Amino acid sequence: MCITGILLAAGQSRRFGSDKLCQPLPNGIPIGIMAARQLQLATDKTVAVVSPQSTQLSTWLREEHITVMTCPQAIQGMGASIACGVTASSAAQAWVIALADMPFIQMATLHQLVTLLRQGRMIVAPQYHGKRGHPVGFNSRWYTELSQLQGEPGARALLQRYAEQITLFPCDDAGIHQDIDNELDLISI
Repeated sequence: MCITGILLAAGQSRRFGSDKLCQPLPNGIPIGIMAARQLQLATDKTVAVVSPQSTQLSTWLREEHITVMTCPQAIQGMGASIACGVTASSAAQAWVIALADMPFIQMATLHQLVTLLRQGRMIVAPQYHGKRGHPVGFNSRWYTELSQLQGEPGARALLQRYAEQITLFPCDDAGIHQDIDNELDLISI
Protein backbone atom coordinates (compact mmCIF):
# COMPACT_ATOMS: atom_id res chain seq x y z
CA MET A 1 0.00 0.00 0.00
CA CYS A 2 1.48 3.34 -1.08
CA ILE A 3 0.87 6.03 1.51
CA THR A 4 1.69 9.57 0.45
CA GLY A 5 2.34 12.38 2.86
CA ILE A 6 0.88 15.73 1.80
CA LEU A 7 2.70 18.60 3.50
CA LEU A 8 0.59 21.75 3.42
CA ALA A 9 3.18 24.52 3.13
CA ALA A 10 1.34 27.19 1.13
CA GLY A 11 0.06 29.42 3.94
CA GLN A 12 0.63 33.16 3.86
CA SER A 13 2.28 33.48 7.34
CA ARG A 14 0.27 36.67 7.95
CA ARG A 15 0.40 36.42 11.76
CA PHE A 16 4.11 35.63 11.72
CA GLY A 17 5.11 38.60 9.57
CA SER A 18 7.58 36.71 7.37
CA ASP A 19 7.84 33.23 5.85
CA LYS A 20 7.66 31.28 9.09
CA LEU A 21 8.41 27.95 7.43
CA CYS A 22 11.92 29.21 6.63
CA GLN A 23 12.57 30.32 10.22
CA PRO A 24 15.02 28.10 12.09
CA LEU A 25 14.07 26.09 15.15
CA PRO A 26 16.54 26.06 18.07
CA ASN A 27 18.32 23.11 16.37
CA GLY A 28 18.89 25.29 13.28
CA ILE A 29 16.51 23.36 11.01
CA PRO A 30 13.82 25.50 9.34
CA ILE A 31 10.28 24.84 10.60
CA GLY A 32 8.98 23.60 7.25
CA ILE A 33 11.95 21.32 6.65
CA MET A 34 11.63 19.70 10.09
CA ALA A 35 7.96 18.92 9.45
CA ALA A 36 8.79 17.65 5.95
CA ARG A 37 11.57 15.35 7.16
CA GLN A 38 9.34 13.72 9.74
CA LEU A 39 6.54 13.16 7.25
CA GLN A 40 9.01 11.80 4.71
CA LEU A 41 10.34 9.26 7.22
CA ALA A 42 6.83 7.98 8.00
CA THR A 43 5.35 7.75 4.49
CA ASP A 44 6.26 6.09 1.20
CA LYS A 45 6.27 9.35 -0.74
CA THR A 46 5.97 13.00 0.26
CA VAL A 47 4.46 15.87 -1.70
CA ALA A 48 4.79 19.45 -0.43
CA VAL A 49 2.20 21.96 -1.58
CA VAL A 50 3.68 25.47 -1.68
CA SER A 51 2.63 28.91 -2.87
CA PRO A 52 4.33 30.46 -5.91
CA GLN A 53 6.18 32.89 -3.61
CA SER A 54 7.84 30.12 -1.56
CA THR A 55 11.00 29.92 -3.66
CA GLN A 56 13.49 29.36 -0.82
CA LEU A 57 11.35 26.71 0.87
CA SER A 58 10.75 25.00 -2.48
CA THR A 59 14.50 24.83 -3.09
CA TRP A 60 15.16 23.34 0.35
CA LEU A 61 12.32 20.79 -0.04
CA ARG A 62 13.68 19.65 -3.41
CA GLU A 63 17.10 19.23 -1.79
CA GLU A 64 15.36 16.86 0.65
CA HIS A 65 14.09 14.85 -2.38
CA ILE A 66 10.50 15.87 -1.76
CA THR A 67 8.14 16.45 -4.66
CA VAL A 68 7.07 20.11 -4.68
CA MET A 69 3.73 21.19 -6.12
CA THR A 70 3.26 24.91 -6.61
CA CYS A 71 -0.40 25.76 -6.01
CA PRO A 72 -1.46 29.21 -7.25
CA GLN A 73 -4.96 28.53 -5.85
CA ALA A 74 -3.55 28.19 -2.31
CA ILE A 75 -4.54 31.81 -1.67
CA GLN A 76 -8.15 30.52 -1.61
CA GLY A 77 -7.46 28.45 1.49
CA MET A 78 -6.34 25.10 2.82
CA GLY A 79 -8.96 23.18 0.82
CA ALA A 80 -7.32 24.20 -2.45
CA SER A 81 -3.91 23.07 -1.15
CA ILE A 82 -5.27 19.69 -0.10
CA ALA A 83 -6.95 19.24 -3.48
CA CYS A 84 -3.69 20.14 -5.25
CA GLY A 85 -1.64 17.64 -3.25
CA VAL A 86 -4.14 14.79 -3.51
CA THR A 87 -4.61 15.33 -7.26
CA ALA A 88 -0.83 15.32 -7.74
CA SER A 89 -0.64 11.94 -5.99
CA SER A 90 -3.80 10.28 -7.27
CA ALA A 91 -2.19 6.83 -7.41
CA ALA A 92 -1.76 6.71 -3.62
CA GLN A 93 -3.84 4.27 -1.61
CA ALA A 94 -3.92 6.71 1.31
CA TRP A 95 -2.73 10.17 2.31
CA VAL A 96 -1.38 11.64 5.51
CA ILE A 97 -2.22 15.33 5.42
CA ALA A 98 0.14 17.32 7.63
CA LEU A 99 0.68 21.00 8.33
CA ALA A 100 4.16 22.39 7.72
CA ASP A 101 3.95 24.69 10.76
CA MET A 102 3.65 21.69 13.11
CA PRO A 103 7.23 20.37 13.39
CA PHE A 104 6.87 18.80 16.84
CA ILE A 105 4.73 15.75 16.02
CA GLN A 106 6.49 12.66 17.31
CA MET A 107 7.58 9.91 14.93
CA ALA A 108 5.68 7.33 17.02
CA THR A 109 2.45 9.22 16.31
CA LEU A 110 3.13 9.34 12.58
CA HIS A 111 4.01 5.64 12.49
CA GLN A 112 0.82 4.69 14.38
CA LEU A 113 -1.28 6.75 11.96
CA VAL A 114 0.36 5.09 8.94
CA THR A 115 -0.03 1.62 10.49
CA LEU A 116 -3.77 2.15 10.95
CA LEU A 117 -4.12 3.31 7.34
CA ARG A 118 -2.24 0.20 6.17
CA GLN A 119 -4.73 -1.87 8.17
CA GLY A 120 -7.54 -0.40 6.07
CA ARG A 121 -8.96 2.31 8.30
CA MET A 122 -10.89 4.97 6.37
CA ILE A 123 -9.90 8.13 8.27
CA VAL A 124 -7.31 8.22 11.05
CA ALA A 125 -6.32 10.94 13.49
CA PRO A 126 -4.34 11.16 16.73
CA GLN A 127 -5.95 12.27 19.97
CA TYR A 128 -4.19 13.91 22.91
CA HIS A 129 -6.02 14.61 26.17
CA GLY A 130 -9.32 13.84 24.46
CA LYS A 131 -8.85 16.32 21.61
CA ARG A 132 -8.26 15.34 17.98
CA GLY A 133 -5.13 16.75 16.38
CA HIS A 134 -2.95 16.60 13.28
CA PRO A 135 -2.04 15.05 10.96
CA VAL A 136 -5.08 13.27 9.54
CA GLY A 137 -4.93 10.20 7.33
CA PHE A 138 -7.42 9.41 4.58
CA ASN A 139 -7.94 6.18 2.65
CA SER A 140 -8.12 6.59 -1.15
CA ARG A 141 -11.88 6.05 -0.90
CA TRP A 142 -12.00 9.80 -0.16
CA TYR A 143 -10.16 10.84 -3.34
CA THR A 144 -13.12 12.54 -5.02
CA GLU A 145 -14.09 14.58 -1.96
CA LEU A 146 -10.49 15.56 -1.18
CA SER A 147 -9.64 16.49 -4.77
CA GLN A 148 -12.63 18.84 -4.92
CA LEU A 149 -12.01 20.73 -1.67
CA GLN A 150 -11.95 24.52 -1.73
CA GLY A 151 -11.77 27.33 0.79
CA GLU A 152 -10.25 27.84 4.20
CA PRO A 153 -11.82 25.07 6.29
CA GLY A 154 -9.84 22.44 4.41
CA ALA A 155 -11.20 18.97 5.14
CA ARG A 156 -13.13 20.02 8.27
CA ALA A 157 -16.58 19.56 6.67
CA LEU A 158 -15.56 16.14 5.37
CA LEU A 159 -14.44 15.12 8.86
CA GLN A 160 -17.70 16.34 10.35
CA ARG A 161 -19.83 14.63 7.71
CA TYR A 162 -18.07 11.27 8.13
CA ALA A 163 -17.25 11.43 11.84
CA GLU A 164 -18.31 7.79 12.30
CA GLN A 165 -15.57 6.75 9.85
CA ILE A 166 -12.77 8.34 11.91
CA THR A 167 -10.48 6.09 13.89
CA LEU A 168 -9.06 8.16 16.73
CA PHE A 169 -6.04 6.76 18.53
CA PRO A 170 -4.75 8.10 21.82
CA CYS A 171 -1.17 9.32 21.94
CA ASP A 172 1.10 11.02 24.43
CA ASP A 173 2.09 13.72 21.96
CA ALA A 174 1.33 17.39 22.64
CA GLY A 175 2.90 18.13 19.24
CA ILE A 176 -0.35 17.16 17.48
CA HIS A 177 -1.81 20.45 18.77
CA GLN A 178 1.30 22.65 18.67
CA ASP A 179 1.61 24.85 15.61
CA ILE A 180 3.73 27.92 15.11
CA ASP A 181 1.61 30.94 14.23
CA ASN A 182 3.69 33.86 15.43
CA GLU A 183 7.18 34.72 16.68
CA LEU A 184 6.16 34.17 20.31
CA ASP A 185 5.36 30.54 19.48
CA LEU A 186 8.90 30.17 18.19
CA ILE A 187 10.49 31.94 21.14
CA SER A 188 8.60 29.84 23.71
CA ILE A 189 10.06 26.56 22.43
